[in-house]
Amino acid sequence: MRKPYVILIGSASGIGKSTIAAELAKQLHIKHLIESDFIRAVVRGIIGKEYAPALHSSSYDAYKHLRNKSRYEDYNELVSSGFDEHASYVIPALEKIIQRAITDYDDIIIEGVHLVPGLIDTDQFREYANIYFFILSSDEESHKERFVKRAIQIQRGGKQLDFFKENRIIHNHLLRQAEKNDVDVIKAESIDKTLDSILAIINKSCTTVKLINTVDEVADVINIIITQNNGSLEKVSYNIPGFKEPLIRNINVSDVASAEKFLKKINEDEDKKEYLRKLYDLSDYRNTTICASNQERLDKIIDELNEKGYVLNE
Repeated sequence: MRKPYVILIGSASGIGKSTIAAELAKQLHIKHLIESDFIRAVVRGIIGKEYAPALHSSSYDAYKHLRNKSRYEDYNELVSSGFDEHASYVIPALEKIIQRAITDYDDIIIEGVHLVPGLIDTDQFREYANIYFFILSSDEESHKERFVKRAIQIQRGGKQLDFFKENRIIHNHLLRQAEKNDVDVIKAESIDKTLDSILAIINKSCTTVKLINTVDEVADVINIIITQNNGSLEKVSYNIPGFKEPLIRNINVSDVASAEKFLKKINEDEDKKEYLRKLYDLSDYRNTTICASNQERLDKIIDELNEKGYVLNE
């Protein structure tokens, strides 16, 4: 039998993980979708408040129950440590759920703030399941807008509005943990773009093409791949005469914000732009790895690049 899918989606409150998880479950036809908040409620019924006060607090104010607060260097570390303490009570139960899903060969999606890279042990399941772990990120302004909207919608989020700063600290903590533990970070944009970014990793439809565009045409190439088709640029290799091995650059640009930042660096730094021109001049073409959410979308990207004359067809 095939390995079941285990998909974990974590983020701070108000990023949109519940919406994304629900839409992903629909697209992949996965019937088991679990919120970590429900598991926390069960665990709270087993472990009393007197034994685990951090568990019986919210993720954003669990730090208030840490002992010896003076040992933490600053407020950010204090809030992050309280959050980890809170999540650590929920994670063993989540791991049991994952194990049960694998035993039953069931696909499952788990979403929630308690999915902390480095705390949840996904390695124990990799032999038996297709594990995908995503942390959703957002810029501060967009996060605050979603955060306020969600607090109004659930009609019990008034208290949460006073803790946006702490939720932002948790957001940044999750990103650092994701980087340390090699967990994919997905920029939360529109639902479609976010889903495409996730599906591009799960389905991982990729190909390598020989691009012959100029430096001045880089923006158009990126527009076709990322902005119009929600694809990603994984890496570029330059075959330079006189060198045995190609020069390889890992790009890993998959969202509009990162693409705009990449282009801004090139356009605002004339030295970098000139260096890139020289590099292009030294190589007749560039082997470029492009990925998309499915083969159909990937074919569309290549067709559009071909139409513009950016692909070397030998």
